[in-house]
Amino acid sequence: MGVGDPESLTYEAGRALAGADVLFTVDKGATKADLNALRGEICARYARPGLRLVELVEPERDRAPADYAAEVRRWHAARADVWARALLAELADGDRGAFLVWGDPALYDSSLRILDDVRSRGLVDVDVTVIPGISSVQALAARHRIALNSIGGAVHLTTGRRLTAEVAGQDSIVVLLDGAAAWRDIPDADRWDIYWGAYLGGPDEIAIAGPLAEVGEEIVAVKQAARARKGWIMDVYLLRRRP
Repeated sequence: MGVGDPESLTYEAGRALAGADVLFTVDKGATKADLNALRGEICARYARPGLRLVELVEPERDRAPADYAAEVRRWHAARADVWARALLAELADGDRGAFLVWGDPALYDSSLRILDDVRSRGLVDVDVTVIPGISSVQALAARHRIALNSIGGAVHLTTGRRLTAEVAGQDSIVVLLDGAAAWRDIPDADRWDIYWGAYLGGPDEIAIAGPLAEVGEEIVAVKQAARARKGWIMDVYLLRRRP
């Protein structure tokens, strides 16, 4: 479902949702009730009447572990157990289950790894089809009317956690999963432009662009205010080194 904009759902995704017997959902909690409302609007537009909704309990996760990779592997295994039990309990042979994935399952999303784990461990024999949507990265470029790459250049995709270690030698960097403001720690801020967006595709969409040294702190303030107002934020940005 990409960034969650019902208008951005592809025809193929709409047909798949209309043919699903069960929609498996993960409750995002009270602070993200508007995300759940967007999911409901998508189902109202595209799903067949009588689609069964099955809510999955999300296992607890340590957000500040000593060993990040080990904690994520443990969390993924726990999610695979929950998903497998639900698939076995709710789907008969030949039924079609659907997961509406926020963002893009090819970009820092665990959904496909969890389903691979379900199959590789022999928990459920299930066939998986992935239907791509409009990712936040595509939406960001469209909102700012830019190409992600410079002429003949490469695009580096990373996370806020890794940005400062990977900035050297890059000229176009797309950053996802930045819970803070990792751009504050990169050297030579006056050599970079930033194209930032939050809640892309939704009614609260925000987009700011400009020289990093001039708008970087403005984005920090806007981001903090938006998180305080809504209780959560999903943002993505492009850093472009000026020639």
